[in-house]
Amino acid sequence: MAVLLGGLARKLVNDQLLTEEAAIEATEQAKKNRVPLVSQLVESDQVTSYQVAQAASEEFGTPLFDLHSFDPEIFPRDLVDNKLISQHHAIPLVKRGNRLFVAVSDPTNLIGLDEIKFHTGLSVDSVLVEDDKLNAALETFLDDGTDAFDSLDDDSLDNLEVAQSQSKEDEEDDGADDAPVVRFINQMLLSAIKKGASDLHFEPYEKSYRVRFRVDGVLQDMSRPPVALATKIAARLKVMSQLDISERRIPQDGRIKLKISKTKAIDFRVNTLPTLFGEKIVLRILDPSSAKMGIDALGYEDSQKSLYMEALSKPQGMILVTGPTGSGKTVSLYTGLNILNTEGINISTAEDPVEINLEGINQVNVNIKVGLDFSSALRAFLRQDPDVIMVGEIRDLETASIAIKAAQTGHMVMSTLHTNSAGETLTRLLNMGVPSFNLATTVNLIIAQRLARRLCNNCKKPADIPHETLLKEGFTEEMIENSTVFKPEGCNQCNKGYKGRVGIYEVVKVTPSISRIIMEEGNAIDLNAQFNKEGFNDLRMSGLYKVAQGVTSLEEVNRVTTDH
Repeated sequence: MAVLLGGLARKLVNDQLLTEEAAIEATEQAKKNRVPLVSQLVESDQVTSYQVAQAASEEFGTPLFDLHSFDPEIFPRDLVDNKLISQHHAIPLVKRGNRLFVAVSDPTNLIGLDEIKFHTGLSVDSVLVEDDKLNAALETFLDDGTDAFDSLDDDSLDNLEVAQSQSKEDEEDDGADDAPVVRFINQMLLSAIKKGASDLHFEPYEKSYRVRFRVDGVLQDMSRPPVALATKIAARLKVMSQLDISERRIPQDGRIKLKISKTKAIDFRVNTLPTLFGEKIVLRILDPSSAKMGIDALGYEDSQKSLYMEALSKPQGMILVTGPTGSGKTVSLYTGLNILNTEGINISTAEDPVEINLEGINQVNVNIKVGLDFSSALRAFLRQDPDVIMVGEIRDLETASIAIKAAQTGHMVMSTLHTNSAGETLTRLLNMGVPSFNLATTVNLIIAQRLARRLCNNCKKPADIPHETLLKEGFTEEMIENSTVFKPEGCNQCNKGYKGRVGIYEVVKVTPSISRIIMEEGNAIDLNAQFNKEGFNDLRMSGLYKVAQGVTSLEEVNRVTTDH
């Protein structure tokens, strides 16, 4: 059925800012993702936020304002419930008498404006603003935690609250409540959140102690406290994460929930490891919002995204995501689960541990000590009328066998493995002992992935790389002719020329030809040759496309892919 283009999409096509095909695809994608067309268009990077806003202003006769010209300090914060603001993507700007002016990026959202009007009892007028500026303003408006960071002074560092507070006796027993140690750890946790770190490493050595943060996938030295404080730092972190302070011989796992303000809390996953000179403690910052970024924010090429969406729409079969620790596998899986998370679908997950808490999904924490492993959780799921099952990791034949049986009996199964490529994933399962026929008939899609650092748009510069060198690295003539390769420079807005990360993917649909190779128990070399033949880009080529698009640098792709 032909898609009829609405006013805004038609306007962008008429203004030659968008092709008709791209407008139709964006309209369909917005409906599928249940997001406003404006947000879909901006996320797709085919038109700028300003171009969309200008076209909407002309099409709907709504005045366009620069949101940066408004002072956020004077926004009326007590008139509209935060839930309504978040739901309808609208910020109250100013109240004049009984009229409330509300900033929106989608002027067609009349339902949202009517609801705000009903709840406030005021006459509501919309003011059109650019979508990216509105998103930034919404984050500040709704996130009390940001203000809490800025207002934290030396005194408040002493009293930063940890949810699920522990007994004072435990703290006093080990001297873990020493004020300097408490302040130091609180400062480290807050600094890590502000810098966008994913992990914190507290590391004792014979004559020194260091704290490192992993920012954009790379570890950086952050602090060198006195080595004499090593025991107290470990004790304080163990108290915060409800671990046994007296046990220093075996690894322990725990969790910290740090309250930044009344409405904002950050979760940390904690692991301790006995080393030669004390306990090394690593904290992983858990970010629930990462699962709700949307598939467009993850970095899939259009063809790869289509394959993933197609696999998600199937009623049964397996989707496998593979890659090393910290490559974003969980976020990829949860992005898919978020798309499937509707009223009519029963979703259950078994994870070790649960990292992202998502409303509407039944999440189970695997606990080996009490006999709750992946396979027993899977068996229980199959008695609970499931539609979609997610297994944190397939580690053994028993788990693999139950997952495959579930996929064969009308369920969608999603899981991860620790392998380096799509081809190795299939051979790993064969080596585990999974029958080749079962594998060939149940696996729908395999995604291998890595995370590469994004170049900072503010300071990146064209790189002078010889034509022959680019060809040796794997670029095609067409890619070289139609693109500019950039390199990192470094400025006050980024981290040595990089800011944030983007996914690099190998997305393979299991076709009849690939199924045949699996049933013949072909090796990874045979499979990779067939993937190539069928036009599925491997990780290396996907990375080079990101370089050609100016998203990342050649050095970064060489760092995260091995085929160079």
